Amino acid sequence: MRLPFPSPARDAATDSGGAPLEGLPEWNLDDLYEGQDAAALKRDLDWLEEACRTFAADYEGKLAELDAAGLLECTLRYEKIDMIAGRIMSFAGLRYYQKTTDGERAKFMSDMQDKITTYTTPLVFFSLEFNRIEDAHYEAMMAENDELARYKPVFDRMRAMKPYQLSDELEKFLHDTSVVGASAWNKLFDEQIAGLTFEVDGEHLGIEATLNLLTDSDRARREAGARALAEKFEETAPLFARIHNTLAKEKEIGDRWRGLPSPQASRHLANHVEPEVVEALRNAVVAAYPRLSHRYYNLKAKWLGLDTLEVWDRNAPLPMEENRIVGWEEARRTVSEAYAAFDPRMEELARPFFTDGWIDAGVKEGKAPGAFAHPTVTDVHPYVMLNYLGKPRDVMTLAHELGHGVHQRLAAGQGEMLSSTPLTLAETASVFGEMLTFRKMLAEAKDDATRKVMLAGKVEDMINTVVRQIAFYDFECKLHEARRGGELTVDDINALWMSVQGESLGPVFNFMEGYETFWAYIPHFVHSPFYVYAYAFGDGLVNALYAVYAEGSEGFEEKYFDMLRAGGSKHHKELLAPFGLDASDPAFWDKGLSMIESFIDELEAMEK
Repeated sequence: MRLPFPSPARDAATDSGGAPLEGLPEWNLDDLYEGQDAAALKRDLDWLEEACRTFAADYEGKLAELDAAGLLECTLRYEKIDMIAGRIMSFAGLRYYQKTTDGERAKFMSDMQDKITTYTTPLVFFSLEFNRIEDAHYEAMMAENDELARYKPVFDRMRAMKPYQLSDELEKFLHDTSVVGASAWNKLFDEQIAGLTFEVDGEHLGIEATLNLLTDSDRARREAGARALAEKFEETAPLFARIHNTLAKEKEIGDRWRGLPSPQASRHLANHVEPEVVEALRNAVVAAYPRLSHRYYNLKAKWLGLDTLEVWDRNAPLPMEENRIVGWEEARRTVSEAYAAFDPRMEELARPFFTDGWIDAGVKEGKAPGAFAHPTVTDVHPYVMLNYLGKPRDVMTLAHELGHGVHQRLAAGQGEMLSSTPLTLAETASVFGEMLTFRKMLAEAKDDATRKVMLAGKVEDMINTVVRQIAFYDFECKLHEARRGGELTVDDINALWMSVQGESLGPVFNFMEGYETFWAYIPHFVHSPFYVYAYAFGDGLVNALYAVYAEGSEGFEEKYFDMLRAGGSKHHKELLAPFGLDASDPAFWDKGLSMIESFIDELEAMEK
């Protein structure tokens, strides 16, 4: 079953927090359930319990005997169970993310998770037995029934895990204990992060508001924010180190029992991407550090009149940047017009997010940090979460998450089991939506100074998306490898974090005492190990894709919509082939990185 929870938020370092704006939209979750006591929710829970029981009774020990028609009926029943379970957990998860400090919401989500885990335990046999079907019989059934063959991409991904699956009894045990394993530690992390308060100049702020200070135009305020973060992270690092140690060890045990060749292997299998493709991406980005981040931050130091940048200068606004608030209606209009200019269908797909309660935009006490778009289930619609405070980057985040939402709506036509896009391609529409919005805003820049600020902002976002995320990926690789050798102290983890910071950001940076603990708040490391390379993958892919679009490729829009509609039904090679692109070609990644370089070239030219 696919995971029915909100997807991880974007790097919170690039998101904003601070003084809330008024009148921002909130979610209306009634399309899922009208409340935790809704009759429809009780009905679905009762149905799910019985559906799982009868499914197991009808099929356990019998999958190998089914013909193509029988396997199709079995698959459709499984898909319906997946949808109902996903609807319940989407509702519980979204309510919880609105206010993670609310004990009643946290209890409700835990109770739902416990019930879903208990009800679905009898289904664990399905993938295990399915993978024991003889290859010849499997291929014959796929050839015999076109409707069944539609699910072949899901089945093939499932069968890719065949060499790594455990006994039926062990798999059921792991399924049963999952609620007190990784998911429990994830919940602890979320609650601790949301509950942190930071004292800055006598004021007590939440994590979003404190992170927002790192983008303040006042350097003293930036420093105060950075030091407040460092002080609190140092204080809480032992707890976060315990979370990381436990999760990394749990993963190592699971990987070892399954015989997976590396800590990253399960992520690559889930993403349906070859390890060598990810390695080519990683190597291309690391090799480009001097041409990208090192070069850009040298420029930024010059603009700020500094010989050395401190960590609180990384996301500082430029001196010539206007410190204005972009109102919600302006942000909506900007993104909607950018989408419509590409294709009116994109704006139509995005419109209900604004009008029908599909966005929760405001910064609120206890609300999860960052932003995400959660697809829920294919017979409802996605929901977008933001922490919107009117920064220009917040407009980009809106464009990004709406891109996810459009993608998820289009992919819903594939049905519950085929709609979920592998993470490597899940960022395609979001980053493309950002690029459309950025190009519109750049074309409308009133003068060269405005254009310079916009270009610099885009470069910083791309560095955060590509350079920073690959540095995160390297940190995770080092962390999991080191944990295999034993328990890691806070100092051990700090050293691993710092080992990638100087390399990725460049020699112009000075790293204050305390920055070594900033690994503590990054949610991806806890929620989805090795997720982060998907951001770099998506950015590089979209840069190459946008270059094809800019060249005026005939029929690009229709090919693009076909790619989004495919959801998880095709491999990245199939999806990119109509555009003449191939992610397994190392030159592909250089093509994507060259767009960032071209923006830096333009910024350097403005200095002459």
